[in-house]
Amino acid sequence: MRCQPRYDGAVYIWLKNKQSCLLCGETTDTPQPICTPCESELPWLGDQCSICALPLPMAGLRCGQCATQPPAFERVLAPWAYDFPIDSLIARFKHQAKWPLGRLMGELLAQSLQHHFNEGLEPPDALVPVPLANRRLRQRGFNQASMLARWLSATLKIPCEEQLLRRVLDTPAQQALDARARRRNLRQAFAITPDAVLANRHLALVDDVLTTGATAQALARLLLDAGVARVDVYCLARTPKPGEPA
Repeated sequence: MRCQPRYDGAVYIWLKNKQSCLLCGETTDTPQPICTPCESELPWLGDQCSICALPLPMAGLRCGQCATQPPAFERVLAPWAYDFPIDSLIARFKHQAKWPLGRLMGELLAQSLQHHFNEGLEPPDALVPVPLANRRLRQRGFNQASMLARWLSATLKIPCEEQLLRRVLDTPAQQALDARARRRNLRQAFAITPDAVLANRHLALVDDVLTTGATAQALARLLLDAGVARVDVYCLARTPKPGEPA
């Protein structure tokens, strides 16, 4: 398995017959390095908004925000709620460069997406990772969204277009901001590569977590205004409403 961004050596053999679960350390014979008990105990996202995947008490509903102000993107697909241990796994992948954890979550996300495709969901023409500002990219050393998009591309056989979007403004970090502040924070923050071919295409944005959806909304609106026909969002996890339990 080659899981570092630009490293061609094998970190470990991803498809070997017996490997250790990355969560509990027990031996597992599943295709991915996670045992069946640990996989079953992940915070799988249940009933959710049919557009933005916000956790809801019943299936088949739209959340209040999507009902009154539908977003520019068509649909969010996320396998998990942002709860333990997924929140910890994402943080370790993103901030501690634990790439095998990211690879594992990317493989499970690919399985979830393939299930949706088999059930009739239209696959996108290309996967587009959410870009990082250059300063943050230098600090972190990698863009976790780009890594996820590459892994999804290899598994799902969907092209990955990493250079289609650029972050042209290094805005403050989003985590401490409310939804309105996030929207203000992202105005004019992104740009499309000048030679990008976009007319009538179906694209899927790839990111790690969807919180308020402000970043996805800004990028989807930018792409639609440039001629894209449809934008979906693929991510690992969806957060609940602020103040609500995960």
